[in-house]
Amino acid sequence: TGDEAVTIKDGSRGLAAITSCTNTSNPMVMLGAGLMAQKAVALGLRTPAYVKTSLTPGSQVVTEYLAKAGLLSDLEKLGFHVVGYGCCTCIGNSGPLADPIARAIDEHNLVVTSVLSGNRNFEGRIHPQIRASYLASPMLVVAYALAGTVAMDWKTEPIGQGTYGETVFLSDIWPTAAELSAVVQAFLGPELFRKIYSDVFSGPPSWQALEIPDGERYRWDEASTYIQEPPFFSPDFERASSADPAYVFYQARILALLGDTVTTDHISPAGSIAATSPAGLYLQSRGVSPADFNAYGARRGNHHVMLRGTFANSRLRNHLVPGIEGGFTKKMPEDVVMTIYDAAMAYAAEKTGLIIIAGKEYGTGSSRDWAAKGTHLLGVTAVLAEGFERIHRSNLVGMGVLPLQFLPGMSWQSLGIKGDETFTLEQPALPRVPLAQTRVTMTRPDGNQYVFPVKICLENQVEIGYYQNGGILQTVVKEMLTK
Repeated sequence: TGDEAVTIKDGSRGLAAITSCTNTSNPMVMLGAGLMAQKAVALGLRTPAYVKTSLTPGSQVVTEYLAKAGLLSDLEKLGFHVVGYGCCTCIGNSGPLADPIARAIDEHNLVVTSVLSGNRNFEGRIHPQIRASYLASPMLVVAYALAGTVAMDWKTEPIGQGTYGETVFLSDIWPTAAELSAVVQAFLGPELFRKIYSDVFSGPPSWQALEIPDGERYRWDEASTYIQEPPFFSPDFERASSADPAYVFYQARILALLGDTVTTDHISPAGSIAATSPAGLYLQSRGVSPADFNAYGARRGNHHVMLRGTFANSRLRNHLVPGIEGGFTKKMPEDVVMTIYDAAMAYAAEKTGLIIIAGKEYGTGSSRDWAAKGTHLLGVTAVLAEGFERIHRSNLVGMGVLPLQFLPGMSWQSLGIKGDETFTLEQPALPRVPLAQTRVTMTRPDGNQYVFPVKICLENQVEIGYYQNGGILQTVVKEMLTK
């Protein structure tokens, strides 16, 4: 890092971020972080060079009261400069690590960590090279940044050495309740909020300079890489579940064979876009350089990006391709490894139906509507899992994707599913009552068949109606047309 040689190892901190619109709205912990920084600087402590630090409050008021209290400069001396406001590290917007650090992580397969005061730490979300992320208060973010490692016993191990070589412990820089109360009383008042929010809707000059088109309808711009007209009613994006409408899916292939606790971040990541990923290649084909990719979360108005980003999480583990992490699968029957997006498009060209098979707690985490939208646009007609997170299950139904559940005691492992089978579910088996059971026929490559029962996870008559209409959007349009 520059001219300074550093050593990193498993457990080293790669990122330390005071971030999030929620935790940074608490003045006590923000001013507490500032007091800790002030004491640390006075004692001669500094943040290790390999720790990337940032400060992204949810409001400009935070910057105002930190500066007014004389604490912002101390945070900056430890590397916590204000880099923006709102979503940042917790949505994967911290940017790249320093090149020497990034190379060392990759070459030595290090488990480097992050600590952030955000409210999300799903696998692969914070940074593609950060293997473990921990949520903490802004005060502990400062402490862990100074320590440079997650492997700390705060009671017995010093946080660092002071100017004269003396050992400094966490207790030496932790502010007292009286100190916190005094700084809050002295520097936090309603006038700060009135000052900042008096013209909150005016925006900066760049916002004021935007041209506002006439008319009541939005004018779609085909050249935009951020916003495109949604495709959910376009015949170009209809994915036939099978060649025969008598089946929900007929001789469908497995697009991904997944384990337990697959989150919506695994399904539809919100963080950085890799240059070599299908989404990254698409953006480059539209003239967007990798430096301007932004994140999936910022591109969610463009289905071309989000479709290519579905199941593209760098930490996804698809058991069809053991030993490979990321958005890859195996195209059958050719037995060829390719990206999940490319495989889905190849299956669509063949009019081959697709299903996802998973374990317990499928779809945990953020509600993430694109986890269901992207699944639908890839051509997946059903997800068969041991269990679902309730919101994601509901979102799948809303997009016309059928959630199916293994019966208790059954799983893809117990059935010996390997990924080279095909699966069929007859349309007449659709339920007339909620949570009905039906049977799926699995055909192995040698022609042998095995029929097993599953539960159809449509929980009420409303959901049954949504599914039979093709989803909630189609249901709404149908109701509008009948009025």
